[in-house]
Amino acid sequence: MARRKQSVTIKHVAADAGVSLQTVSRVINREPNVRPEMAERVQASIDKLGYVPSIAAQRMGGSRSYIIMALNDRERTIEGWQNQQGTDWVDQMLLGGLLKCAEHGYRMIIELVDTHSDHIERELRAAIAAVQPDGVLLTPPHSQNPLIIELLAEQKISFARIGSLAPGPGFKLTMGDDRAARLATEHLAGLGHRRIGFIGGSTEYELSNWRVEGWRAAMKAARLETDGLLYEGDFGYASGRAGAIALLEAEPRATAIIACNDQMALAALEVARERRLSVPGDLSLISFDDTPIVHFTHPPLAAISQPIAAVTSRAVELIIDDRAGRAVPETPVVVPATLVQRGSTAPPRH
Repeated sequence: MARRKQSVTIKHVAADAGVSLQTVSRVINREPNVRPEMAERVQASIDKLGYVPSIAAQRMGGSRSYIIMALNDRERTIEGWQNQQGTDWVDQMLLGGLLKCAEHGYRMIIELVDTHSDHIERELRAAIAAVQPDGVLLTPPHSQNPLIIELLAEQKISFARIGSLAPGPGFKLTMGDDRAARLATEHLAGLGHRRIGFIGGSTEYELSNWRVEGWRAAMKAARLETDGLLYEGDFGYASGRAGAIALLEAEPRATAIIACNDQMALAALEVARERRLSVPGDLSLISFDDTPIVHFTHPPLAAISQPIAAVTSRAVELIIDDRAGRAVPETPVVVPATLVQRGSTAPPRH
């Protein structure tokens, strides 16, 4: 039976470079108090031996855990997984976070927390005690939850708040949702649409309000009426159906609809088919999210593409820089979304 090849450890690197374990650890952790020639010597041994730093080796240099914990909404995430739909947001969040963590020798884990639970403080304290993260990523609606924000600040944990500009500590990051909604509205108005309906997301999320504000601003700039053209949805398929029905039964009906996520946009597309309205001939349609499914609808849906991986990557970078004592921005960071034009928009029929 073949013997397993012995793995290379930090001790092997230290012996090969002729330095202490602490020096190797400082080089691995990219600490500033290492002479350049010493860092080069240790790095040469790392490269020669093919050493891959472990969390345990990294922790030797101090109190850091080299783990970043992402909190996501339990109920919505589990519902998406169980229904096998709506998980692309989570996938993209993990993609951006995992890759940036790996680049800096960190690890990332995800914890699901119910923001409506009476036990949220107990759950979060238990997670922090178990993982001892160096930083925490908060996604909506956790990123605007005062209890969570105060608890992390009390624990002196560096954290980033994606999709929230609410007052309080933590790095704030957005994808420019108000501007994104303006882009979608301006595109439709530029095609000649006057009755542009908007199916909003859950008002529990700050970004839902930003999108409505962006739509209203673009409609006002184009001197278009908004009365009867806003439906408050909740990001669910059923609310997308209800919103589309309401907007298509209005007098005069909407000739274009912007839906605040892909599930609601797909529901609007289905309602249009049931009413024998062609898209984009009778109804133009734009979605938010740009998950893979909207690429394969008939027609493919125009969508606001949200840079979820990029904003998560930037959030991780801010936490790591903060932990290392490097300068970090005090103002909110915006990683802007873009409009992807496909076959679901066209000038209205007159």
